[in-house]
Amino acid sequence: MAEIRPFHLFPTFESVEDERLYRKQRLAAGFRLFAKFGYDEGTAGHITVRDPEFPDRFWVNPFGLDFSMLKASDLICVDHTGEIVVGDRPLNAAAFTIHSQVHAARPEAMAAAHSHSLHGKTLASMHEVIWPITQDSCAFYNDCALLDDFTGVVLDIEEGKRIAATLGDKKAIILANHGPLTVGTSVESAVWWFITLDRSANAQLLAMAAGGPKRIDDENAAITYNQIGNELAGWFQAQPMFDRIVKEQPDLLD
Repeated sequence: MAEIRPFHLFPTFESVEDERLYRKQRLAAGFRLFAKFGYDEGTAGHITVRDPEFPDRFWVNPFGLDFSMLKASDLICVDHTGEIVVGDRPLNAAAFTIHSQVHAARPEAMAAAHSHSLHGKTLASMHEVIWPITQDSCAFYNDCALLDDFTGVVLDIEEGKRIAATLGDKKAIILANHGPLTVGTSVESAVWWFITLDRSANAQLLAMAAGGPKRIDDENAAITYNQIGNELAGWFQAQPMFDRIVKEQPDLLD
C-alpha cells in the first residue's frame, strides 16, 4: 500500500534568514487574503509576525500601503520601543501601540491580526463575543475576550497594555465599537482565526436578526473546541487559502 502523506507539513529551516523570509512571505500572503475578504478599510488594519532571531521585534505592514499591493519586501521591522530597525516606510502608530503590547505579553504568540472587518466591527458595536451557535464558532468557546469600552483610536501605550491584559491567554478579543483581534503561534493560525471569527460573527448577526439562535450546550461546545480550536487545527485550516493566494498572486513573495 502506498504511504499516505499529509498535504502540509510544518516547515523546517537551515538558517534564521530562511525562516525570516518564510515568515515575511506568509505575512504578505495574509495581507493579500485580508484584501480578498474585504478586510481593508482605508489605512486601518495590521497583521504582525515576530522576528525569529530577535523576539522583541516584529514585522508589520507600512502605514498607507494597500493590502492588495503588499509584498514581503515592503514589510518593515519594528522593536518594542517603536524604533523602525528595517525599512524606510512609516509605521502605523496604532499598530505599534496594540501589537507591541500583545507580543510582549504573549511570548508564544508569533502573530497577531486586526482589522475593521464589517461583521467583526458590527458585533463589536453590540459589545458581544462569539457565541457557540455553530460548529465553526465553537473554535472560540471560552476563548474570546471582550474589551467592553471604547476610548478612541489606540495611540496610548497604556491602552495597548489594557488590550493585552484583557486578551489574557485567549486567541481572540473583541474591542468594543472597534473590531476583532486574533493571535496565533503562526501567521496562518492568526489569520485563520480572524477569518473564521468574522464569518462566525456574520452567522451570529444573521441568527440574531432572524429571531434568536439556539446555543450549543457546554459539553458539546467544549468537545468541539478541543477538535477545531487548537493551534494545529488553525494552522492546517489556513493552508489551502495560503496555497491559493500564493498561486494566484505570486508577486507577494518578492
